[in-house]
Amino acid sequence: MDLILKNAEVYADNNFRKKDIYITDGTIEFNAPSKTVSNGLVFDFSDCIIIPGLTDVHVHLREPGFSYKETIKSGTRAAAAGGYTSVFSMPNLNPVPDNMENLKIQQNIIDKDAVINVFPYASITVGEKGETLSDMESLSKEVLAFSDDGRGVQSEEIMKNAMLTAKKFNKIIAAHCEDNSLLNNGYIHDGKYAKEHGHRGISSASEYAQIERDIKLAKQTGCKYHVCHISTKESVELIRKAKADGVDITCETAPHYLILSDKDLQEDGKFKMNPPLRDESDRLALIEGIKDGTIDMIATDHAPHSAEEKSKGLEKSNMGIVGIETAFSAMYTHFVKTNIITLEKLIELMCINPNKRFCVPFESDILKTANLTVFDLNIKYTVNPSTFLSMGRATPFEGDTLYGKCLLTVANGKIAYENCSERKITNE
Repeated sequence: MDLILKNAEVYADNNFRKKDIYITDGTIEFNAPSKTVSNGLVFDFSDCIIIPGLTDVHVHLREPGFSYKETIKSGTRAAAAGGYTSVFSMPNLNPVPDNMENLKIQQNIIDKDAVINVFPYASITVGEKGETLSDMESLSKEVLAFSDDGRGVQSEEIMKNAMLTAKKFNKIIAAHCEDNSLLNNGYIHDGKYAKEHGHRGISSASEYAQIERDIKLAKQTGCKYHVCHISTKESVELIRKAKADGVDITCETAPHYLILSDKDLQEDGKFKMNPPLRDESDRLALIEGIKDGTIDMIATDHAPHSAEEKSKGLEKSNMGIVGIETAFSAMYTHFVKTNIITLEKLIELMCINPNKRFCVPFESDILKTANLTVFDLNIKYTVNPSTFLSMGRATPFEGDTLYGKCLLTVANGKIAYENCSERKITNE
C-alpha cells in the first residue's frame, strides 16, 4: 500500500524540516507534489513530527514459554503503538535460545506474528544457568548480541570466556549485572523506604560490583560490552571512567529510573522491578549521565506479567513493569518539555545510538529507510493501562499526565500502527 504523509516536520539529516513523504514499496521520496495514490492512503500531519522509528534493545516478549504474560504479536503491536519499529527480545524464555534449534522456535513465531522488526538475543550460557557457554559460534550467525538478562553471570571465568568468544565473532555481550552474594534476599532498594516500611533491601553494590568486574574483563578481552538497565550513581561513574580509559562499553537506562526514585514507592507491585527504583541521588546521577553521554540509550525493560503475578504487593509480586507504550511520551514530558535535553537528543537516545551500537540493519535516517513514526507532541493524555495493547498492565506511571501521542508507525514501508483516522485525506 502506498502512503503520502503531508505537512509534517520531518527529522532528517540531523534537523527538522517541513516535508511531504511518499512511500511506495518500502522506499521514500520527499516533496513529490505530482504523486497520487490509487491503492493507498494520504494523511495530513500538520503540527506533527515524523522521526525515525524508535529502537528498544531491551524488551521481554515472553514467547515461547510464557504467552500468558505477552506474545510476540501483542508485544510488537504494543511497541508499534509506542513508536518503535525495532525491538530486541530478551532470552529468558522456554526454551532458552541457547542453541540454533531453540532459537528457531522463537524466530518462526517472529516471522509469523511480529508487526515490526524483532532481533532476538541468544543467551550467554545454557539455560541462562551461568554454568556452560551456549552454542555461541553457531548462534553468532543469526543474532546481533548475547545476554543472560534476568540473571547476572556469577562466574568471572565464564564471563571472560563469553567475552572472548563474542570478540571472535564481533558480537555484543549485553549484561544484566547482579552479584547474587550481595542481594540479601531483597526486593526493593536498600534505602529509606525499605527501612521505614520493614522491607528487605537490595544493595546498590549488587549492581555496580559486577559492572566493575566486567569492565576489567572487557578491557582484557577487547569485546563489545553493553550494560543493561543501570540504576546507581556508582554504575554511572564506573562506566564514565571506563569510556575515558578506552573500554568498548555502552549502557542503557530506563525511563522509570530517570523519573522516579524510592521516595515514590507505594505498596503496589507496579513499583517493583529489577533493578529497583533507587535513591534520589542515583536518579540525579543518571540524568547527568544522559546529558554528558555516559549513558548511550534509553531502553524500557518492558517486562509484562499477569495481573495475578503483579497483585501481591512489593514483597511477593513478580519483578517487572511494562513501559513500551509510554516511554517516548514519558521522556518527552519530563525531559524535553522541561528543557533538560533537546528533542534531537531524545531521538539520539531512543533510535540513533541503539541502531549504531547494535548494528541494526536499518538506517536511523528517514532519508534511507521507511521505518518511521509520527507523533503529535501537543496531545495530552492520562496513562490508562486498560487501553494498552500489551497484555501487561503494571506501570508506575498509571494516572500520570503525559504529552506526545504516537499517531502512526511505519515499519519496512508498511503500517504497523495507526491511530489518526481524523488525519486521513479522502480526496487527494
